[in-house]
Amino acid sequence: MRVGVISDTHNPSVGAEPPSEVASAFKGVDVIIHAGDIYQPSCLDWLEEIAPVYAVELGADAHFKDDPRVVDMARVIELEGHTVGIIHDLLVPGMAQEVTEFTPLSKHFPQDADLTSALEKVFGTRVDIVVFGHTHYPVVEEFQGVLMLNPGSPSLPKQINRLGQVAILELGPDSKSAQVLDLSTFTSVHF
Repeated sequence: MRVGVISDTHNPSVGAEPPSEVASAFKGVDVIIHAGDIYQPSCLDWLEEIAPVYAVELGADAHFKDDPRVVDMARVIELEGHTVGIIHDLLVPGMAQEVTEFTPLSKHFPQDADLTSALEKVFGTRVDIVVFGHTHYPVVEEFQGVLMLNPGSPSLPKQINRLGQVAILELGPDSKSAQVLDLSTFTSVHF
């Protein structure tokens, strides 16, 4: 299964919809996960033209009341035999800072602590994949058997208004991997 992963689209402040290169990057995905800072349903409508969408948004009732694609704060979904926790602003219990490319779990998570148990406090169940956003910095890190994935932002990477990143999550019954994609390497498309 191929999963398109996106976060921090910030529409309409950076454009009416996500950059059109996202459609090229997500060509052939089975589902899309949006890890928050969506702001308007039309962003999800645009993504849903590519594939079904699962999303989280802090304060979802403000703009997404009764929208089955969006859950407030955090959610857990099952995909291809994996339990995926989705949250926008991830604060891992036991860490003093957010997970970024500069603060990886491998260096900042307490050595004597169990990541699975810490994440169970966040999601209410065990997860083997965590998709998060908020920082606008892409992260792909597998630590203690948990794959951590932040796709960055397609239009505000590292808080700079320019073309950014999304990610592809590849899932099989006994496998999981992720890759961050630089949107500048994809063609702009219109549909």
